[in-house]
Amino acid sequence: MDTKILLENGTNELEILEFTLAGNSYGINVAKIKEIIIYQPVTPVPNAHPSIEGIFMPRDVMITAIDLKNCLGRGESKPSGLFIITNFNKLNIAFHVENVLGIHRVSWRDIIKPDVTISTTEESVSTGIIKKDGKLIIILDFEKIVTDINPETGLKLSDIIELGERKRSDVPILIAEDSPLLNKLIVDSLKKAGYTNLIHTENGQQAYDVICQCKEDGTLKEHVGVIVTDIEMPEMDGHRLTKLVKSDEATAHIPIIIFSSLVNDEMKKKGSALGANAQLSKPEIGNLVRIVDRLVEENHLSQ
Repeated sequence: MDTKILLENGTNELEILEFTLAGNSYGINVAKIKEIIIYQPVTPVPNAHPSIEGIFMPRDVMITAIDLKNCLGRGESKPSGLFIITNFNKLNIAFHVENVLGIHRVSWRDIIKPDVTISTTEESVSTGIIKKDGKLIIILDFEKIVTDINPETGLKLSDIIELGERKRSDVPILIAEDSPLLNKLIVDSLKKAGYTNLIHTENGQQAYDVICQCKEDGTLKEHVGVIVTDIEMPEMDGHRLTKLVKSDEATAHIPIIIFSSLVNDEMKKKGSALGANAQLSKPEIGNLVRIVDRLVEENHLSQ
């Protein structure tokens, strides 16, 4: 199946691939997908996590195969179906699914955020739900699934400790990140790095509302010195936020860092076209601090 559907930059849309497991429909952002292949036998890895089926090497690239059905507590998959091969956080991972139904183009505004009656935000493996043709499609949090299997793939606060003693800074940093866990980790990391003036929001729309309010109040300089944004977020994604900020003379000067698991060569081209000042993958929390440092210095933001 062709997963290389191109979207115009900054339209606040995404493509969702719908697939099935145990008779239910789930979704994944097409931007995470490299290819979809027919299931092939894998080599088991001794003492691996129960959800890891094994490894295989198509075209001389080693890929870890994860039994998604097992991850969701629905039993174990049969040796059939499909592998959705993904690339995010600089990892190549194949997710074993039963069937692929198609691709849907949706707006981030159409994605419903799961509420606490489904699961707590810390435990949920769903980032959102869309309704299509009378059917609910649950969009899975593949980054959390992988981090739950191997925490070493997540953000490492030890990277901040390695930066050593640092001066405190009151440069205002606006953060847009919908994952409560990652939002907290980014805030904690920047605080440990000495940045104390932080505003954290849950999505691009909330961040843009802060920017618009500061424009109206004449307090942009006091409250928005640097923006750190994810790409995948409900209401408004990071690319749309970047486009709005950089296309406005009043805000175009504000440095924007895109900090996302989706950052790869193709996504970097999109981000650069929209005017992002820097882009990096989510595990690199130490590099995020270094980039914030550099942009603060280059833009003479130190106060």
